[in-house]
Amino acid sequence: MSGRIQAELKQTKPVSSLEEEAYLNVQRTSNTLNQGIAELLRSHDLTQAQYNVLRILRGAGEGGLNASEIAGRMISRDPDVTRLVDRLEKRGLVDRWRCSEDRRVVWTRISQAGLDLINPIDAPLNELHRRLLSHMSQEKLQTLIELLEEARDGA
Repeated sequence: MSGRIQAELKQTKPVSSLEEEAYLNVQRTSNTLNQGIAELLRSHDLTQAQYNVLRILRGAGEGGLNASEIAGRMISRDPDVTRLVDRLEKRGLVDRWRCSEDRRVVWTRISQAGLDLINPIDAPLNELHRRLLSHMSQEKLQTLIELLEEARDGA
């Protein structure tokens, strides 16, 4: 490691490649940025995965989505979306019903209680995003977005 990450991780052994150093930086940055978001959501009794599902369902509208569609739209993959949705349903934050054409398919939509819970989070979350990243210029943010998209394309 030649950059700051080596000091932050208190590592004396160098990494084997520039790619590994970049990966460690992405992971460390993700963790750092997520800490504030996790705290904000915790104050609303939500995990990041639960909030992500509720936002996805809010965007889907009245028609809702099935579990595989929810899973495909999640920021961080969750291996058991069904169990995650079960917990949200027990709290009254989502409604579920079976498809009339195919009883194996279960549709899920956000309930009014779910909307009442997440809508007030929008403004503080947007402010948190600004606070976390506003020290970077618009050009640097755009470059960062493009670089991260390119990194995902290679994965």
